[in-house]
Amino acid sequence: MTRLVSVLAVPVLVAAAPAPQDARGAVMAAMEASAAGWNRGSLDGFMALYADDATFVTEAGTIARGRAAIAAVYAPTFKGGANTRGRLSFAPLAYRQLGPVHAVLTARWTLTPAGAGKVETGLTTVVFAKQAGGWKIVADHSA
Repeated sequence: MTRLVSVLAVPVLVAAAPAPQDARGAVMAAMEASAAGWNRGSLDGFMALYADDATFVTEAGTIARGRAAIAAVYAPTFKGGANTRGRLSFAPLAYRQLGPVHAVLTARWTLTPAGAGKVETGLTTVVFAKQAGGWKIVADHSA
């Protein structure tokens, strides 16, 4: 038995996926920019990293849905052009590219007080999505 197979050549435009190292660099730059916002006492600067529809699992175990709700969780520590909890830094522990527009980062966060206070530290796992405005957090679980 003979089969006739016809293949049509149809041009398809495919957007080039970012190289994993380029995406990782962009994600880390976004995290650094967010920490810089925190450190200069700018809630808006800190929150710029979050997507409008992001979710955040709070320390209390509740879920804040949306950038405005997440900002409300953090707002009490932003007073008088500063952040009362201290200087924020991130140390990346694990990064994984989940596809061309998604990535997950696990990092250690550290808050160092300006005076003689206790250093706070914990872990965060954040899921990023590449959006029109760059890499944004769509899910954040920090403890």
